[in-house]
Amino acid sequence: MTELTDSNAVSAPAPTLDIESLSRWMDAQGLPGQGELAQARSLVGGSQNELFEIIRGGEKMALRRPPSYGVEGRAKVLMREARLLKALAGTDVPHAGLRAATDDESVIGTPFYLMDLVDGWSPMGAGWVAPFDVNLEARGGLAIELVDGAAKMARVDWKAQGLEGFGKPEGFLDRQVDRWLSHLSGFKFREIPGLEETAKWLRAHQPKSFTPGIMHGDYQFANVMYRHGEPAKLAAIIDWEMATIGDPLLDLGWVLVGWPPEGDAMQHARYLNYDGMPSREDMLEHYSNVSGRDVSDIDYYVILARFKLAIVLEASVARHAKGQADDRVARFGPIVLELMEFAASLAKTTPLR
Repeated sequence: MTELTDSNAVSAPAPTLDIESLSRWMDAQGLPGQGELAQARSLVGGSQNELFEIIRGGEKMALRRPPSYGVEGRAKVLMREARLLKALAGTDVPHAGLRAATDDESVIGTPFYLMDLVDGWSPMGAGWVAPFDVNLEARGGLAIELVDGAAKMARVDWKAQGLEGFGKPEGFLDRQVDRWLSHLSGFKFREIPGLEETAKWLRAHQPKSFTPGIMHGDYQFANVMYRHGEPAKLAAIIDWEMATIGDPLLDLGWVLVGWPPEGDAMQHARYLNYDGMPSREDMLEHYSNVSGRDVSDIDYYVILARFKLAIVLEASVARHAKGQADDRVARFGPIVLELMEFAASLAKTTPLR
């Protein structure tokens, strides 16, 4: 669950939120309902942060704050999210508009931000909803909308939007392989077939240059929400925790990690039915037309996305192996191996330059 409402969400009282203090802060920010006591309820749906629906002045907003159990660095990440949402104001990138943010812990005990509560649905609730569950032509529109969101992100003038210093685009691609191998070395507990071959290919096949832009960092169906009904329309891109200024084509590679026809052979890494999806060529053409970017090196980005995602998930698998993670992450084990297998397989069939 994220900053949008979802018909599959579970709601519950929000006893830990200091409504009076929050309402006074909202008054000071000039938010709707001046002088009113806000109404709040918690929204539960698997986010790494806590989310509350806030109603005041006849308007619905969402409050996002770090988890109560306290994860190191989470508050800093939250404020980065708020900065990015602020920067997206006035762009055509679908997002929940930022209302206000603060790192002052005296208000409700943690940093937090308020944003628009956008009505929509997520494929991660219960898969495709009507009519996309049976209408394959309509379902294909969801994919085009997904890649459209990535393309719109990629064309934002991030410097003009105040994101100077938000990331380190210089040498972004140069750092990727070593950075993720170093990350893996901190918890590696088993062999991952295809790892070394993929790393070698990525080093040899790295694009000579790229144009920096906003990168979501985990761009996929799981991190977007759609308007209700057809035609398919992206309501908002969500969960910006890994966002940075880097190479936006990696977001496109992330989208295509399990794309047909090659991805049809994946038994573990897919979490949705891809029947009815447009061809990879159609996805690339739409992205290129909207973003203005060259997609001829897309195989590199798909391989890098599989390589990176496998290592990210392996961290959870390693914690589970040590008894330090919930049993639910055990399912990541075969996903990691499959992602690296498919990364190495695509690398073998893609010539080096």
